[in-house]
Amino acid sequence: MKLKEIRSKKKKQIEKRLEKAWLEFDISWWVKWASSLILLTAMILRGGQAYPFADLVLSTLGCAGWLAVGVMWKDRALIILNAAAVVILASGVVRVLAGV
Repeated sequence: MKLKEIRSKKKKQIEKRLEKAWLEFDISWWVKWASSLILLTAMILRGGQAYPFADLVLSTLGCAGWLAVGVMWKDRALIILNAAAVVILASGVVRVLAGV
């Protein structure tokens, strides 16, 4: 092979690899990152043992976001885990609001 052919082939391989690596900024991408940031904020509150109700609400919202992502991706593990988390956390929110 000539040097030009080798360089051309290598350039095509690199372009093909970069094409596959391109990020898709669809709605699931935004929901995923927003939910992750919300959950990290809740963990910070939990770690500092400050504002337990805010921690509970933020955890519920973050898990609900990940539940939505699981539905968008049709990922049963994400759906089951986050559906259970939302039910458990939401029941805690309701108990606090009801004063039980």
